[in-house]
This record gives sequence, structure tokens and C-alpha cells, in this order.
Amino acid sequence: MVVTVIIILIVALIVIAVWVSAVQQHKEKQEAERRKELARQKKIIEESEDVILNACNIPMSDTIIRIIQRRVCDALAVMVELSPTSRELKNRLHESKERINANIENADAERLVMPDNDKQIVALVQGIKKLRQVLRSEHSKGKIDTQVFVSEDKKLEKLQLRINVESQIKRGRSARAANMIGSARQYFEKAYATICTVTYSDEYVTEKKQELEKLLEEISTELKASNASSVKKRAEKERDDLDVLFAPKKKW
Repeated sequence: MVVTVIIILIVALIVIAVWVSAVQQHKEKQEAERRKELARQKKIIEESEDVILNACNIPMSDTIIRIIQRRVCDALAVMVELSPTSRELKNRLHESKERINANIENADAERLVMPDNDKQIVALVQGIKKLRQVLRSEHSKGKIDTQVFVSEDKKLEKLQLRINVESQIKRGRSARAANMIGSARQYFEKAYATICTVTYSDEYVTEKKQELEKLLEEISTELKASNASSVKKRAEKERDDLDVLFAPKKKW
């Protein structure tokens, strides 16, 4: 009888130990998933705040700024839900909601100041690409109306085109001023090829096509003139060499 009780107690202890271990593992798994989700939301917030900081370089409409602010607010709401005792997160969520309700000043989707160097241009283009990715992500989650998404994405697409074309034209003009006609033509041809790939037509596209066609025509004329001058100089040099070769020998 005593042996039976001991066996039952041992089995019960084993069952309790297994149950406690299972509960502990479940809690650890939940905690790991909570931390993982917190890290994911934190990354979303940092990414969104970086995009907002770029607003001084990237022309953004008030619609886009509201979308990004809402994205930050939603991420903070999830973090507060995961960490309900965090006063810091609650304060940040409150501040985020206040920013959404505040007026947006100087939102201008048409303003664009071209950077001075290639590094800044690359950073600007990358910033626009990142912004488009964020908008695409929010649209896929159903947080942006399709019509709004299409409209804003098209604006950013045109902005990307403008930066690309203007930077190539700027390089071409600089090369032309330095009398690097061949390089200038390559820059202008690249800009023209880019503007010709777009599937739409507007005032900017039409204007830049005409401008680039004129520049390429001028470059072609300059190259012809340069080639003709080179041929003439080479012929004169060859003639001078022949004159020296067949000149009468002087007698000493």
C-alpha cells in the first residue's frame, strides 16, 4: 500500500514537473514573440520617422505626411498593447495622436530643390523609393484608399523621373562647358532615353523632350565641326611633313 502511494506521488510529481515545464516554455515562447513583435513595430516607427525627416528634401503632400503619421501612431498603439505598463510608450502614443490632429504647414508636393552633388542626388532618389515602398505597404494592408495611393504614387514617380532627367542634363551641361563634347552627348542621350520610356505625356515630359532634342542637335553640330577641324589640321600636318620630306636638299 505504501509502495503504491509512493508510486502515485512520483507519477504526480512527474506530471506536475512536465506541466510546469510546458507552462514555462509557453510563457517564454510568448515573451519571445512579444519581443519580436515589439522589435518589428519599432523598426516600422524608425523607418516612418526617417521618411518624415526627409520631408525637408522630398516634396510631400499633406496626404502623404498624414499617412506616415498614422503609420507611426498605429505601430505605437500595438506596442502599448504589448507593453501596457510602459508609461513612455503611452506618452509617445499620445504625442503621435496630437501630431495627427495638428495642422501641417508648408506641405508642398511641387517644391523640389536639386542637390549640388551626386551623393545627395542618390540619397534623394533612395528616399523617394523608400517612401513609395512604405505607401505600397500601407495600401496592401488596406490603410490607404486605392485612388489616393495611385495618385500619390504617380506624383512620386514623376518626381523620380524629374530628378533623374535634371541630374543628367546638369552633368551634360557641365561636360559641355568643359569642352567634353562626347561625354556631354552621352549624358543628354541618357536623359532623352529616360524621358522617352515614360508611358504618359504631360507638360514637363513634352518640354524636356524638345529641350534634349535641341541639345543633341547642337552637340551633333559641334562634333561635326570639331571633326572637320581635326581632319583639316591633320591634312595640313601631313602636307607640311610631305613638304619637308620632298623639299630640295641644301648644298653646303
